[in-house]
Amino acid sequence: MANIFNTFLYQPIFTALVFTYEHIAFESLGLAIILITIAIRIILFPLFYKQAETQAVMQKVQPKLKKIKDDHKDDKERQMTETMKLYKDHKINPFSGFLVLLVQLPILIGLYRVLLKEIPGTIFDNALFLGFIDLSVRSMPIAVIAAALQYVHAKMSMASAKTHAGEGPAASAGKMMMYIAPGITLAILTTLPAALGIYWLTSTVFSIGQQVIVNKKIEAREENEGTGEQLAANNS
Repeated sequence: MANIFNTFLYQPIFTALVFTYEHIAFESLGLAIILITIAIRIILFPLFYKQAETQAVMQKVQPKLKKIKDDHKDDKERQMTETMKLYKDHKINPFSGFLVLLVQLPILIGLYRVLLKEIPGTIFDNALFLGFIDLSVRSMPIAVIAAALQYVHAKMSMASAKTHAGEGPAASAGKMMMYIAPGITLAILTTLPAALGIYWLTSTVFSIGQQVIVNKKIEAREENEGTGEQLAANNS
């Protein structure tokens, strides 16, 4: 297992980081981490985008899910069948969030192992970022900024939830996570080197930009659907 981890995660991340540090990032470790993070997010963009889109659509169908639950509260099998049919009709993969976590976690662990072992080291001999942030130790400002951006992203992802889910259980759970996620981010990053905080912060900024695209796409789709429904009603 250790050999597989080193071959497919540690060594590629280490090699990419060294190359970026020496040839692209002007021997700035912070900039190298930012560039590597952007590269990882671009490669995984379809997966992350699909997850964000799925979350938005899930919020939209909450009233329908509640209706299925109410209509078939005494028939769990029918309830499950109708739920899966609804997911299929709206092209929802309820496991997409788990898949993204499954992909991102090994990368985060691999980067953590690289940075923990190599900073400071013979290659990354300068762990300062912007001249004053030591990436080899914990940084409360980086952790706070990353947590704040996590809150912004969570709030954006809940933008359509109020419209479609009302104040039901799903909306309440989502609102709760809007505060829990930043708290977890803050708790984790205050125990890790600031280099990991830079990775987390950059990844969250990328997610915010991605959420803007998703929200605009869903708004455009809903406008088209509303126009189509209005035309159908006028024709009838």
